[in-house]
Amino acid sequence: MTPAELTPAGPAPAAQPSAAQPSAGPAPAGPVTGHPGLPEQRSAAAAPPPWRRAAEAFSSRTLGRHQAAVVRIGFGLVWAAFLIREWPNRRVLYGDLSPWSDALASALMAENGAFSVLPWYSGRLWFELVYHLAIVAAVLFALGWRTRASGAVYLVTVVSLQNRSVFVGDGGDNVIHLIAIYLVFTRCAEVWSLDARRAARTGGSRGAPWLWALLGLPLLAGPGPWPWPRLLLLLLWLTAALWWGVSRRSPDGEPRAVLDALANMTHHCALLVIGAQVVLVYATAGWYKVQGSRWQDGTALHYPLHLDYFTPWPALSALAAGSLVAVFLLTYGTVILQVAFPFTLLNRRLKNVLLALLALEHLGIAVLLGLPFFSLTMIAADAVFLPTAALLWCERRIRGRRVTPV
Repeated sequence: MTPAELTPAGPAPAAQPSAAQPSAGPAPAGPVTGHPGLPEQRSAAAAPPPWRRAAEAFSSRTLGRHQAAVVRIGFGLVWAAFLIREWPNRRVLYGDLSPWSDALASALMAENGAFSVLPWYSGRLWFELVYHLAIVAAVLFALGWRTRASGAVYLVTVVSLQNRSVFVGDGGDNVIHLIAIYLVFTRCAEVWSLDARRAARTGGSRGAPWLWALLGLPLLAGPGPWPWPRLLLLLLWLTAALWWGVSRRSPDGEPRAVLDALANMTHHCALLVIGAQVVLVYATAGWYKVQGSRWQDGTALHYPLHLDYFTPWPALSALAAGSLVAVFLLTYGTVILQVAFPFTLLNRRLKNVLLALLALEHLGIAVLLGLPFFSLTMIAADAVFLPTAALLWCERRIRGRRVTPV
């Protein structure tokens, strides 16, 4: 029998390390991967499903903050620039010298239920006040100063002036009208605004009850009927009062958390509607062009380039219209871009390429056809699809900061 067989049953003695084989030292602390009872495996098993994480992000985070800020800045500046550009013609467009008289405008608004504060009082003084208030509100909205209040005034002035003269505009006015309504429901001042700067300096946002009280007086005491747009403004005014009261009494309590969650969900829904509106504009424009015979044979662009109304630079328009190949390529390229845009949203890289091409197309429309405000409006609306990484890169470049490589 060997010595091993003579050893009694029981635990074997621990082997001693030899000089030729050094000790490996104590076992490392922490769990060993693969054990069924490990904390990391239990946490992975207890992780919420993707739909629940998406629902939590939908209510607890403000997604698309930078895109909303760019849309806010773009639409505020475009509307302010348009009003300043047309300041010498303001009375002809929206005032007492307009071919579309006050009586015709009031009759149409009474029929379709549109809202405008211009019919509240007659006279030039009230019109001048509303027109110049529209310029101030657009600038303040673009800067993000008291954005909830300035956004509401921006909305009121946009719909008031555009409903006064419905035949004034180049197509971009309809987009401004719609997006102004949607922007009121977004949290578009979370970044790149004076409100965000003030909140970072003071540690939180502070309401301005005096401003909302000042805005509520004309809303409640103004004459005229109460169509649904006016009721919507009243709802916004009451919501601002509720927000201020809850923030003052319980800034860290559950009511404020509920209001934040509701604001986040409303913000996401409004951004989704803005994106759907942009897709609808391009889809309808593209498919209607497909049905046109001039777009099918590639000559549609030839005709506006020979109209005086659409030729701010006659020499440039004549140069573009003189090349049949250029006209053909631009005509077909416009149709292809507009029809393909909704489908490119499924591919991020292709979508970004098409956004750049659409921006170039709109810049071409602004220069060749003399429609700068329409083009800038569409570029601002397209910003809702811009990638966040590109916007953050632009922010760093503007601020002059260098990115430290990871």
